[in-house]
Amino acid sequence: MAGDAVPDAIPAATLIVVRDRTNGAPELLMVERSEGMAFAAGALVFPGGRIDAADEVVAASSGASAAAVAAIRETIEETAVAAGLSPSSGPDRGRMLQSALVEGRPFAELLEGSGLALDPGALVPFARWVPKFHAVRRFDTMFFVARCPPGEWQPEVIAGECASAAWVTAAEVLERERLGQARLIFPTRRTLERLAQHGSFDAIRADAAAYPVRPITPWVEEREGTRFITIPADAGYPVTEERLDGLWRG
Repeated sequence: MAGDAVPDAIPAATLIVVRDRTNGAPELLMVERSEGMAFAAGALVFPGGRIDAADEVVAASSGASAAAVAAIRETIEETAVAAGLSPSSGPDRGRMLQSALVEGRPFAELLEGSGLALDPGALVPFARWVPKFHAVRRFDTMFFVARCPPGEWQPEVIAGECASAAWVTAAEVLERERLGQARLIFPTRRTLERLAQHGSFDAIRADAAAYPVRPITPWVEEREGTRFITIPADAGYPVTEERLDGLWRG
């Protein structure tokens, strides 16, 4: 990941897969976390998860970072969408990889057996979030963006991993939350607001390149008796604060 590890934070990674449309804003691959999850239960998030020791092993032989490996692996496991692989795979291969991962097959073994390799250049570092909202589980999460590979990718979820998965625009998700039809944790909401500014993957990639990736740890400011959860004003996010009262922390 970018920079040094944060003590006591669990290294994690997430992947924002972007699908351009001929008319309208690009669609993003998002999953709804199962209600039984200990963290962010029921929230809409981008696919991702912890970086494990096996990801470090794959990274050492692929030229990719362990965070990128975890982002690709978790996205396949949670949705069967196989972004970041070379050669580009189709939906049938994605479902095969998903099933094998769920069965516990090592990712490195699956790649070698399928004649696939990671494509590190397909993933663009976008952000790094290290919130302090949770005393028990604190995550140091690297966010990447990647273009959806060619094909008709319909996300599929495995029971226990996610409740659902779908292609949605950033604006659609933000509106659903406003209407009380979806739940978002603070980093996801800020990320969606940033993504909603752009009309294509290329524009999102340019935005990612315009700002250095550094840890973002929100803090609390109090003004005139009101407390706000705040992030830096120079990190590329159009909204940099939110009232702390009523903030859902997952």
